[in-house]
Amino acid sequence: EVQLVESGGGLVQPGGSLRLSCAASGFTFSSYYMSWVRQARGKGLEWVSSINSGGGITHYADSVKGRFTISRDNAKNTLYLQMNSLKPEDTAVYYCTKGFRNYDLSNGQGTQVTVSS
Repeated sequence: EVQLVESGGGLVQPGGSLRLSCAASGFTFSSYYMSWVRQARGKGLEWVSSINSGGGITHYADSVKGRFTISRDNAKNTLYLQMNSLKPEDTAVYYCTKGFRNYDLSNGQGTQVTVSS
């Protein structure tokens, strides 16, 4: 059974930073693209970033390019999202997903990120 456990969210002031983690199990993590998607309250899902299986190819939404960095540690079966220069519009529940730009949220519970002064 695929399980994705997100952590690292919280309340941060505008301009601040957070690092999200996603612990994966139930599949061969090192063989798959992984992604982060987010959902703000009352809005649809938004793809944020994806990374290839080896970690050498990354993709970002224009809204986060230059501020967020996706990475992975295949030895630890863990996906990361370093978020810098956070803005109030980054407030959302963040989910990691298995695959490229995958919007399937059934395997994780998400982590809340709130950017507010």
